Amino acid sequence: MEHAHEQHQGHAGHEHHGHGTAGGKVTWAAAAQATLHCLTGCAIGEVLGMVIGTALGWGNAPTMVLAIALAFFFGYALTLRGVRAAGLDLRTAIRVALAADTLSIAVMELIDNGVILLWPGAMDAMLSDLLFWTTLGIAFAVAFVVTTPVNKWMIGRGKGHAVVHAYHH
Repeated sequence: MEHAHEQHQGHAGHEHHGHGTAGGKVTWAAAAQATLHCLTGCAIGEVLGMVIGTALGWGNAPTMVLAIALAFFFGYALTLRGVRAAGLDLRTAIRVALAADTLSIAVMELIDNGVILLWPGAMDAMLSDLLFWTTLGIAFAVAFVVTTPVNKWMIGRGKGHAVVHAYHH
């Protein structure tokens, strides 16, 4: 995918505010910010999926599948909103969102759902149980810690959030 950098004349000659480009220096703060963006979409989707699955009386497996699908949906939707606002057409915006977020969301979902699966009693906890919310919070925190270095590595190679940042003004 080509990027018409002449549209961003104000960005010429610098490192995109520390977010890094291929071969550039990437700060942990930039990686954490990208991970927090990912975590926001994942959290919205997962909680909504769990609420819907519980309300419909579904079992653990279909509820988890719905929660993961919605986590990807909302993760991509947050990115799409930003890059569409920057003027990208829908097709290009979808390609940017897929390139920017897929690995980050996948790692986030693998880790946080793994924590929930492995935590004793968490899969049977109800939305009204403190165990449910405590486990979910810990799972998101662990996923954030594991995913941040992944995002740092991707941004340093001009991938992940660096792709999205190329369209910020």
